[in-house]
Amino acid sequence: MTHRERAILALTGGTPDYVPTFELVFFLTQEVFGTDYFHPADLEGTQGSERERMLRHNAGVYLSIAQEYDHSIIMVTMAQGPEDIAATARYIREMGDDDYLIVAHGDATYSIPSGGRMLEFTYRLYDRPEEMHEEAAARVSDAIERGKYLIDAGLDGFALCADYCFNLGPFLPPPKFSEFVTPYLHRLIAAYRDLGAYVIKHTDGNIMPIIDDLVACEPHALHSLDPMAGVDIGEVKAKYGDRVCLIGNVDCSLLQTGTREEMTASAEYALAQGKPGGGYIFSTSNCAFAGMPVESYQLIHDIWRRERQYR
Repeated sequence: MTHRERAILALTGGTPDYVPTFELVFFLTQEVFGTDYFHPADLEGTQGSERERMLRHNAGVYLSIAQEYDHSIIMVTMAQGPEDIAATARYIREMGDDDYLIVAHGDATYSIPSGGRMLEFTYRLYDRPEEMHEEAAARVSDAIERGKYLIDAGLDGFALCADYCFNLGPFLPPPKFSEFVTPYLHRLIAAYRDLGAYVIKHTDGNIMPIIDDLVACEPHALHSLDPMAGVDIGEVKAKYGDRVCLIGNVDCSLLQTGTREEMTASAEYALAQGKPGGGYIFSTSNCAFAGMPVESYQLIHDIWRRERQYR
C-alpha cells in the first residue's frame, strides 16, 4: 500500500497492512536534518522566484520528515495563506510522487480564548449570545470558502485545530459547548466532507465531557486523546472505535521528562489499545515539539515499527 492509501483506509475505519503514523507538526528538523522551515514571518514581503524557492524548500523538509519516519500524512503549516498552502502541496506532490495524504489547518469554531480575551469572550457569550452565534456562523462560512479553494487546488483534507479543553475539562460548560460550538463544528465538517475532504478533529485536554458532541459531528478522526488529561485510548476505542478513527495517545510529557521505560509503556499501550480492528493512526498526544529529545521520538518510532503490523 502507499502511505496515502494506508492513511485513507485508517481514517475511514479500515485495517491497512500496518498502522499509519504522522505528526501534526515536527519541529525537530534542525536536530535531525540540519535545516529548518521558512516560517510565515520569513515569507513576509517575498514574491516571485524567491517565494517559490522558500516554499519548495519547505516542501522538501516535509518530505524529508515523512520519508525518515514513514509518516503517511503531511500537514502543511508554514504558510501565510491558502495560496502558499496550495503551492506547497503542489511541490510536495511533484517531489513525492503523490504518495502522501496532504492536509492543512481548517478550523473556524470557537476555542479557548487567550488570557487577555477570556473575560471579554465570557461576557459576550452570556450578554450578547445572538451576536456570538452570528460571528460563529460567519467564521464557518469563510472557512468553507477557503476550503473549496484548497480542495480544488489539490489538498486532501483538514486538521481542525481549535483547542476546546484544559486538563480538567472543556473551556465551556457542556451545555454551552453544545450551543455555541457543536452546531458550527458539525456544519464545518459536513461541508468539508461534501467537498471530498478528510477531516481530523484535534483538541488537547480532557475531552470526555464533550466527546459525544465531537463524535456526533462525524469527523473522520479524533486527535490527540490526551493522556496528560486522563483520556484513556482504551476507553475511547471501546465506546467510539466503530464510529471514528483514533489518532495519538503517546504521552508528550514523558517524551520530555520520562524514563525510557515510561516512554516505552506509553507507546506500547497506545498501539495495543488503538490498533485492534483498524481505524487507528499512531502519533504523540500533541506534536514533535521543539526541545523534545530526538532520542525520545526515535524510541517510540522504533516501537511503532516493531508493533505496527496487522496479523
